[in-house]
Amino acid sequence: MDPSLLTVTDIYRTSGCPLARVMRRELKKRGIPGLKVVYSTETPIKPLENGEDTGMTGRHIPGSSSFVPPAAGLILASQVVMDLLKEEGDHDR
Repeated sequence: MDPSLLTVTDIYRTSGCPLARVMRRELKKRGIPGLKVVYSTETPIKPLENGEDTGMTGRHIPGSSSFVPPAAGLILASQVVMDLLKEEGDHDR
């Protein structure tokens, strides 16, 4: 819900994300020591229990709001460009 809580870090420093946990395990199996990722430090909203009125009869609560994934994509694109510029600068020395 809050794009200001998106951060860039190594996947091995993430917490609270079930998908990141699975990815860390798979990366370890493959001997990959690190991977830069964008993830949210926000505590996920828990789905309502069965029978609670959401005001959205028959609808599911979305995993994220519509504006957070694009914000994550922009942050990731910015990181890629900065990394490429840094590498290019390293070659000029």
